[in-house]
Amino acid sequence: MNEDWHTVTVQIPFASNKHASIVKQVIEVDAELQPRAVKRELSVQDDKLMATFHTFTVRLARLTLNAFLKNVDLLVRIIEQFGEDAEKRIS
Repeated sequence: MNEDWHTVTVQIPFASNKHASIVKQVIEVDAELQPRAVKRELSVQDDKLMATFHTFTVRLARLTLNAFLKNVDLLVRIIEQFGEDAEKRIS
């Protein structure tokens, strides 16, 4: 990675390792829209989703992180609504 690139790392805690892994797997399916300008690294450590973005500009770092967090928010709401615990709430 060129030293002129900008790096942003976030750790997002989840209720379990399983939920963090599900979110990682879903997000990994989509490639970055600008692969020459944005590099993404995702991993799961315990119950945390770790995301590191290397971007060519600060603006791209902001836009990339914003889009990522919107996706995570949507996936968290889906897990809350339809996850394993949702079945227990219905009965």
